[in-house]
Amino acid sequence: MLRLHRPRIALFWQFYAKYFVLFLIPVIVAITFTYFFVVRLIEDDARQRNDIIMTNNSEHIDTAFTALQTTMIHMLSDVNLKSFLPVAGDSLDNQQRNEWLHSLMSQLGKIENGDLVLNAYLYMTRYDLVIDTETHSDKAYYFRFKHPVGDADRAKLFPNLSGKQMMYFTKPYSLGVSPLTPDKSTPPRTVISTIMSYPFNSADPDVYLVLDMNMDVLQERIGGREDWVIGSAIIDGAGQAVVQTGSMEAGSGAANKKTLSSIQSAFNDSWRYVSVIDLQKLLQPARMIRLLSLVFLGFFLVLGSVVSYYLSRKLYAPILEIKTGLATHHEPGRAVRREGNDFDVIKRFSGMLISENNQLSRLVSGMVPMVQEHFVTKLLLGDFRDSGTLEASAKEIDFAYDPKAIRTVLCVEFQYYSRVQEGQSETSRTFLLAELKDRIRKLFPDQTIWLSHTKSDILACVLHHNPGPGVGPKEAAGQIKLELERFSPYYKATIGVGSTVASIEELYISYEQASAMLRFKGVQPEVEICFEEPLRHDRKAWDSYLPMMEVNRIINQCRSRDYDSLLQAVFELLEAGKHVRAFEMKALCSDVLNTWIRAAEHDHADYSIAFYTKLFHMLDGCVTVEELRQAFRDIHALLFRKEEPHVGKGQFDEVLAYIHGHYAEELSIERFAQQMNMSVGHFSRTFKEEVGEKYVEYIAKVRMGKAKQYLLETDLKIDEIAEKVGYWGRNSFIPIFRKYEGITPAKYRNLYSATS
Repeated sequence: MLRLHRPRIALFWQFYAKYFVLFLIPVIVAITFTYFFVVRLIEDDARQRNDIIMTNNSEHIDTAFTALQTTMIHMLSDVNLKSFLPVAGDSLDNQQRNEWLHSLMSQLGKIENGDLVLNAYLYMTRYDLVIDTETHSDKAYYFRFKHPVGDADRAKLFPNLSGKQMMYFTKPYSLGVSPLTPDKSTPPRTVISTIMSYPFNSADPDVYLVLDMNMDVLQERIGGREDWVIGSAIIDGAGQAVVQTGSMEAGSGAANKKTLSSIQSAFNDSWRYVSVIDLQKLLQPARMIRLLSLVFLGFFLVLGSVVSYYLSRKLYAPILEIKTGLATHHEPGRAVRREGNDFDVIKRFSGMLISENNQLSRLVSGMVPMVQEHFVTKLLLGDFRDSGTLEASAKEIDFAYDPKAIRTVLCVEFQYYSRVQEGQSETSRTFLLAELKDRIRKLFPDQTIWLSHTKSDILACVLHHNPGPGVGPKEAAGQIKLELERFSPYYKATIGVGSTVASIEELYISYEQASAMLRFKGVQPEVEICFEEPLRHDRKAWDSYLPMMEVNRIINQCRSRDYDSLLQAVFELLEAGKHVRAFEMKALCSDVLNTWIRAAEHDHADYSIAFYTKLFHMLDGCVTVEELRQAFRDIHALLFRKEEPHVGKGQFDEVLAYIHGHYAEELSIERFAQQMNMSVGHFSRTFKEEVGEKYVEYIAKVRMGKAKQYLLETDLKIDEIAEKVGYWGRNSFIPIFRKYEGITPAKYRNLYSATS
């Protein structure tokens, strides 16, 4: 700096540097503090406030849609609809058909009670019939006079009334003025229809339930009332707006004052709630503080420049004299050190640069293995299939390789046990992986081996086959297996052996085959090696789907409260399939869990989708048969909570035990009252207080429980079942059964046997 043509400039920068260190750095720290802890606080608060508002709006809409979906499912699952479908084409003289028809109209009216649904109707696919809350008619009359849909809008509704539909939302379309209301009392309106078919899983359903949604209510619910929200919309997976309000033009570029805010819908994973936000309004306080901070910083920069320029002019003459003296005392080849002068500063600064350069060199040297491992990862994933590109990329990172060497890829998959997943941090797993890599490298000291962490749970080992004596793929897999057994307390390991390739460009083929071999791992805790050849001869036939007979047996056991047998049956199933492939076992276990859920919903309708998702996650995280057993124990305890009967303590224990053992006999209240030395009235009141139910009600419920068990598990006639549960005949049994179950015994048997 002293050799410049204008040394005063160098002196100016020295003063300015001291001013910067002593004064400006505290100012910059203060401004930075203001920016990061005040401005960012304002910005984050504004964005959080907008996100909270969007989240509340989305939760309300998701809740409304979920409730609507539940209502539609209940409507389509109703006994009246199931009973009506077989006689929908009968004449109007069928009295039973008319009763079911009016019941359906009444149920549709209940759906329209909310402000979100304008109209609800049932569209029969096999009959020329449409049913809504007020009328039922043929399709041509309904969509022309009662629910007029114009020719231009028919394509938005009717193509969707085919195939399987599970709450499908149509595009907005217009409903015209009905010719039956010439006074225009019902103006034209735009609606969105949601459609659900029944039977639910049928590609050729019998009926569609169509709900017309109120566009004004939907737009009001998704639109924010804040002045910084310009527009809001629900966007589906195809990027189309399901519902929109306001302007959705966000623009692009740094100068644009609008931005998008998006939240995923909990109701439909492919939906997102999107808002266009005016950043100028939202972040106006933050912008003002930022501007003041910049002005304040600029003022001190200018002030420092003025002061430094004045001091440099005043002190330049003494500095020039010092510079001349240093030049005369300089000896070539010998370092000159003068405490406090510029040469000493420059010397120390140069030494610092050299030190930093050495540190940077060591850092780069330490990063070379990581870069080379990343290169191997890209090679295994097939990113380098051209020899020219591969050679150029390898040369950049100093990666040496033989293009024509023979190589084989071994894939090691780690499946951490559930107890390890919960109790071990990511850092601990990283250390375990590093230790494993080091041990594998030491296994092959005379043979080149590349290691690459291609996925979070897969370590790829590229084995080079030397021309001389060396270790082959099978032998290498066996040695790695012995090392992996050291880590068996932490995870289950599987080794997939790929094909041997003669070119480095084909290495991805060996990796893909090795990865594919991992699919055939089992559910035993020991380390497995998966080769192609043994798998061809060792693939046992295993039905990974639960037979319908087994499904019916599980459902009947649930209805008869035989919960312990359910768990025992699963344990037997796991024991029988403990030597099959893990994916087959997981598929079968998923079928069992799905059947358990179906059976449990009969008694517990309060479980949520999130609860069921948690159960499947518990099952999916299992690695071994023992973990599957424990998972089913936990799931069994959650799904089939045993309800303790409300029995009285003390004096009524013997009475209740006698009732449960002799429910088929005549159980008169006088007998028990006399036995306990009570009057009939006193016995009845005391029984109600301690047991929680009237004496007659308790006996009836015990008998009805046994009757339902006979109906579902035997082929006995109604008269025979009546006698077995303590009634004289069907005439006295059927009214009691209908009172407690809502339907006759015959309908109960037909309904739940068909469901099973």
